[in-house]
Amino acid sequence: MRLKGKTALITGAASGFGAGIARKFADKGARVFVADINAEGAGEVAGKIGGEAIGVDVSDAASVSAMAERVLAGGRLDILVNNAGITHLPAPMEEVSEEDFDRVWAVNVKSVYLTARAFVPAMKEAGRGAILNVASTAGLSPRPNLNWYNASKGWMITATKTMAVELAPAGVRVNAIAPVAGETPLLRSFMGEDTPEMRAKFLATIPLGRFSTPEDMGNAAAFLCSDEASMVTGVVLEVDGGRCI
Repeated sequence: MRLKGKTALITGAASGFGAGIARKFADKGARVFVADINAEGAGEVAGKIGGEAIGVDVSDAASVSAMAERVLAGGRLDILVNNAGITHLPAPMEEVSEEDFDRVWAVNVKSVYLTARAFVPAMKEAGRGAILNVASTAGLSPRPNLNWYNASKGWMITATKTMAVELAPAGVRVNAIAPVAGETPLLRSFMGEDTPEMRAKFLATIPLGRFSTPEDMGNAAAFLCSDEASMVTGVVLEVDGGRCI
């Protein structure tokens, strides 16, 4: 019960890695807010783990502010997990549409700014807190034709480190995890097509020979957001089966 007594918010938690983190946090004793643009999916996950669902568009300032008002009305927020993310389909960088670029940047980048603006002041006032950003191996060892997604995750890694430095005096820790592709709704988008041949091609780049799972992310997140990691900040933990070696 390493998270007993703590309140956590996970964005993009209606499926995939976010749902895995939400399940693990609840299992470890946390009160969990399951936030997602898919409010129905968030409700299903929350119902299974005894959490609370919030429908939110993390790229929209008003929506994030409304979420923060609801969460903080019940007291402090101990753990914020910025997991929500999207990608564009594989394509040469100059062929990705401006609409797709803007959406990737809004969800993967602007959302981290918006949640920081909404929750960091309360964490500073409390003198404690843990923020976890879900980055990607794409930000460390990029694949061709996912250029703007790669860049957004590279930004998140840099943001994690600079947030950690700035917030350390206030007692707030900021870390990131970098998963490799996993069994999530984004897998097909990363690959372009979900075929046995394409899966084999992806798996050949992962020394441990399997995709990341939501359970893998939950395990790593639970440690980094717990008091057991009280001396860990500014770290980007590769949970990738050796992909970045």
